[in-house]
Amino acid sequence: MNEQGGESTVRASAPAVPAASASGWRWLPLAAAVVALDQLTKLLVAERFELYERLQILPVFDLTLRYNTGAAFSFLADAAGWQRWFFVALALAIAAGIILWLRRLHARSQALLAAALALVLGGAVGNVIDRLRLGHVVDFILVYWGRAEFPAFNIADSAITIGAGLLLLDAWREGRTGRNTGGNR
Repeated sequence: MNEQGGESTVRASAPAVPAASASGWRWLPLAAAVVALDQLTKLLVAERFELYERLQILPVFDLTLRYNTGAAFSFLADAAGWQRWFFVALALAIAAGIILWLRRLHARSQALLAAALALVLGGAVGNVIDRLRLGHVVDFILVYWGRAEFPAFNIADSAITIGAGLLLLDAWREGRTGRNTGGNR
């Protein structure tokens, strides 16, 4: 019985979703900053460089202008054009999933995970903008050693890579925390 004399009810509650101000959505400005920096740098390089032109910055690092119609490492770049829409759809689905995931995170206690997801989100959106606007992704960072070149990349790719590394670090930290506490969190 409750205080009003009625039967007490037990409610099954869903996991609490933090308010937007306390959720991982607080990290969306990081994603927006990645998109802005990515688009700005691509615009500057595209305005100042001819295709395949190179400017040596360091003995192992050049700025250049390259176009990539494929995915990472030019995967599927030689396909007939269907890959553009496939990669757009894939990136938009991933972005939607990340936005929903961020909403469920606690901005402070899960900051590393939220930052990692925001970096991946910003990178994915930056490259989707290129695919929709240009039909290809603009790459301009070229790292090499002697004659061996790493495929050219951009700020969006860098953000995705850093975000993926932080996701692995977060998973490793969570795994260690789980083992240290006997799996009870």
